[in-house]
Amino acid sequence: MLTIADLPRRELAARLAGPGLVLRTGPFANRIRSDIPYLVDGIALLYADYPVDEPGGFADFHLSLHRAGGVRRWFRPQVRFAHEGMTPFKPLPLAQAYPMFEWVMNWCVSHRAHAYLIIHAAVLERHGRAVILPAPPGSGKSTLCAALVTRGWRLLSDEMTLVRLDDGAVLPLPRPVSLKNGSIDVIRGYAPDAVLSRPVENTAKGTIAHLKPPADSIARAFDPARAAFIVFPRYEAQAATSLAPLAKARAFMGVAENAFNYQVLGVRGFKALGDLIESTAAFEFRYSKLDEAVTLFERLAKEGA
Repeated sequence: MLTIADLPRRELAARLAGPGLVLRTGPFANRIRSDIPYLVDGIALLYADYPVDEPGGFADFHLSLHRAGGVRRWFRPQVRFAHEGMTPFKPLPLAQAYPMFEWVMNWCVSHRAHAYLIIHAAVLERHGRAVILPAPPGSGKSTLCAALVTRGWRLLSDEMTLVRLDDGAVLPLPRPVSLKNGSIDVIRGYAPDAVLSRPVENTAKGTIAHLKPPADSIARAFDPARAAFIVFPRYEAQAATSLAPLAKARAFMGVAENAFNYQVLGVRGFKALGDLIESTAAFEFRYSKLDEAVTLFERLAKEGA
């Protein structure tokens, strides 16, 4: 299977600037068009192990990121995103092209992939048990996710957990892990060999960098998992590491609040979420030290609740 790494740089840039690069991420094929060097660099680095299809192949999503026109392009260049002929967002500074690419990839899935219950949650697997980590921004979810990935956990997703409505299986969508502000140096110190993108400053979320996913997680992108645990993480400075059981009713509401399309799915979403809660154990988790957090999660995955 052809991957990004197999494409010479000139061929990668030509596909992006011409007919489109058809990039496979989990269950989705994305046709991407762009002539922005920052974006070519980011895709070459972070998506090196991902499979690509022929330019004329089928695509679920059609994304275009190009320089915005007008007088502004001469003194304050911007990147504009278009999806199937629409421009749903305002342009961003050109230097933010790569973070914008990741955000709009998430937007396409959360707005169109309603064959799944989509939860704003990281999901990882170890010893055959998947752990879902629902949490709002600022909770330390992605930092914890990155730390676990660098210690041998399989990454299914950092941002969106896809629960298949028909059978409750969790489908992988392994994409680069988004790290913000102080988390970037934390993970650099915790995993010096990890591959991170160039930090981009002054975005709406502060400084952003992305962690390259493990090749093994990408190779298993078509291997669904079964959720065993739902853990609501929260980083608190100086907090002792703690894992407290959570009642199923509270877990249900907590996951529903973090779901992108729970209300869109109606009865099917209610049933899918109810089945997920019934088949998993739920916890609240507090931490301040990554080593202790990783040790606790290893024990949870190996020995169970």
